[in-house]
Amino acid sequence: MNKFLKEFKDRGFFYQCTNEVELSKLLDKEKIKGYIGFDCTAESLHVGSLLQIMCLRLLQKNGHRPIVLLGGGTTRIGDPSGKDKTRKILSEKEINKNTKNIKKILKNFLETKNKKTKPLFVDNYKWLKGLNYISFLRKIGKHFTINKMLTFDSVKTRLEREQSLSYMEFNYMILQAYDFLELNRKEDCILQIGGSDQWGNIVNGVDLIKKYLNKESFGLTTPLITLSSGAKMGKTADGAIWLDKKFLSAYDYWQFWRNTDDKDVIRFLKLFTDISLDQINNLKDNNINELKILLANKTTEMLHGKNESLKSEKIARETFVKNSTGLNLPSIKVKKEKFENNINIIDLILFSKLEHSKSEIRRLIKGNAIKINNELIVDEKKNVGINVLKDGFLKLSIGKKRHIKIEIT
Repeated sequence: MNKFLKEFKDRGFFYQCTNEVELSKLLDKEKIKGYIGFDCTAESLHVGSLLQIMCLRLLQKNGHRPIVLLGGGTTRIGDPSGKDKTRKILSEKEINKNTKNIKKILKNFLETKNKKTKPLFVDNYKWLKGLNYISFLRKIGKHFTINKMLTFDSVKTRLEREQSLSYMEFNYMILQAYDFLELNRKEDCILQIGGSDQWGNIVNGVDLIKKYLNKESFGLTTPLITLSSGAKMGKTADGAIWLDKKFLSAYDYWQFWRNTDDKDVIRFLKLFTDISLDQINNLKDNNINELKILLANKTTEMLHGKNESLKSEKIARETFVKNSTGLNLPSIKVKKEKFENNINIIDLILFSKLEHSKSEIRRLIKGNAIKINNELIVDEKKNVGINVLKDGFLKLSIGKKRHIKIEIT
């Protein structure tokens, strides 16, 4: 088996392939271009996109050139895959802003200096914006049948649930197939990689290239990654785990990985770090907490750099191991008057954004989970005044893993 495909499988990336034997032979003979598409529906990607990013890194590692397709065009339509309602239509300005920011995020993960393997960034709005509808239907639309389109999960699921599926969304799979065709024609791209929910769209592209250009291309999909709890990767009770420091600090990103369930650690070291599989196998019997720190360090270093990774580990060790007041914790600023007039503990926690529900805060207080400067808070009516400040700040903690420094201005 080809080296790239073997590691793709051994790390747990592999789900389906359109013609694995032929792809393996081709990859043994030559270096190729393969692409992954990212729609620009938000200003930042989150951890749910990380597996696809790791696939691009693996392509580079094996000497192939990744193409990053930024869906400036398809974002204007909306992919129905995995959705139970129509996506919000964004303005041109929002899409352009999102596209630029996602490109910047992806550059953190991909090597850009080697001319042969540096990522090629393309925006499908470039070719979709000028399509002539009649011409498109005659040249491309004739290769698709409604019968087949209705069998794809992205469509079938919505219809079975009697949920609205707009004609605009119904066209998405044709446009994605057309993207693959365009990249094959213009960039000689022969591989599309995507999540398992993209299988139908990818197969459409492979079929279209065969029918339209009489050339062979390939599709490769990754499995849906869930936590051992069954929860979807990338979402937590506190919201999405963003890949942009503007929305989630390097420390909070580090903490997300440090808090990985014991059952997921080895699997995540394989999926989300570049540590060799041999090294991971040699480490698997090590202390689980040290392995979690290794996972947190490597994932954070990849996105935010080594200094931020080491800084985050240092903050965590100071806060948890030494039980300090956490001088280097993420912080927010509060005006002094707020404390001179006293502030209720519940309102303080809401203001800190460590928790967003009053009822949940009350439950946490009853469960002895709230501390100020490492002192337990047992009364939900407690008012916090200027007297609790130490050197102009206090440390607010929820449980063992959520902490913030509140500074007075």
